[in-house]
Amino acid sequence: MTIICSVGRAIPKYEIAQNQVKDLVQKIFQYSEREVTRLLPVFDNASIQSRQFVVEEDWFLTDHSFEERNGLYQQYSIDYATQAMDDCLQRANLIEAISYEDIDLLSFVSSTGVSTPSVDAYLMNKRPFRPNVDRMPLWGLGCAGGAIGLSRVFNWLKANPSKVAMLVTCELCSLTFQKTDNKKSNLVGTALFGDGISAVLLIGEKSPFRNKLNKPLPVIQSYSSYTAKNSTDVMGWKVVNTGFEVIFSKSIPTLVNTVWKPHMEMFLQDTGLQVEDIHSVIAHPGGKKVIEAMINALHIPKERLKYTYKILEDHGNMSSSTVLYVLREWLQQDMVPGNKGIVCALGPGFSSEILLLEWDE
Repeated sequence: MTIICSVGRAIPKYEIAQNQVKDLVQKIFQYSEREVTRLLPVFDNASIQSRQFVVEEDWFLTDHSFEERNGLYQQYSIDYATQAMDDCLQRANLIEAISYEDIDLLSFVSSTGVSTPSVDAYLMNKRPFRPNVDRMPLWGLGCAGGAIGLSRVFNWLKANPSKVAMLVTCELCSLTFQKTDNKKSNLVGTALFGDGISAVLLIGEKSPFRNKLNKPLPVIQSYSSYTAKNSTDVMGWKVVNTGFEVIFSKSIPTLVNTVWKPHMEMFLQDTGLQVEDIHSVIAHPGGKKVIEAMINALHIPKERLKYTYKILEDHGNMSSSTVLYVLREWLQQDMVPGNKGIVCALGPGFSSEILLLEWDE
């Protein structure tokens, strides 16, 4: 058993409405009238109202080197991840306070910048973690990173059931924007992606905090990972002189049926569950078409994905952090012991990650 105690987050400073981003894109790429008619409806059809970025609107109008982008990534990832961790500990659903000194594992997930030492080492210097904390940096998992991070921390806590872990995700997608890339994949990415930072507090079943919960909380029961063969070109980065150029295949919604659906059906069979048994579907909102494909694939009632839709509308796709924003919404609800939830996300590889949660006291 691994208990999810809280999810914290940090909201980037600059909020831009979807219509503003659409106008900005037209200014940057200067499309012809024909191209505007053909390409820009992607902004209107994305079901996104606003997104948050660590840089202001004018930043996107000028060229930036890889060095400049990555310098900003390192600066802002440390600043915002620290805020998310503070928020996470303040929100811990425990009858007594928990501190940084109580944490035994710090895992950091990201795919939008590079750092050696990894960012978790800098976070240890920002807050009073013990020097003997285990570190688990995970890079390159993209949109699946939040779910995979939960799985890897779950495994660590199974091996160390008396311990406490914190999982941090930080995706600063705005810093990867390429104003010289006119491909449709870049336009789709510009219509979807925002910046998001989250932190999750998890405890093992023999942790001294196990008997100090103040409400029913989700317990990770099991997980399943799946990576489709010969699908590495579906999504990811192409590294160019100016940074990361997005790879984003139009086939992703179709892969919901060919990869996610059979993976989910196999997982439900292995756990002895039916779709009807799942109270909440905590799905990463890769985009409106991806959510709709999930609903149609397994005939999931739309209500069970209500927070997936809400997070997409308010924040866009924040890569690995997004599913944890969705999880945060479900954590704030009054849940009944025995309620079951599914965490799921798709990412580069092409990969699928699924976890089974059950609320317990």
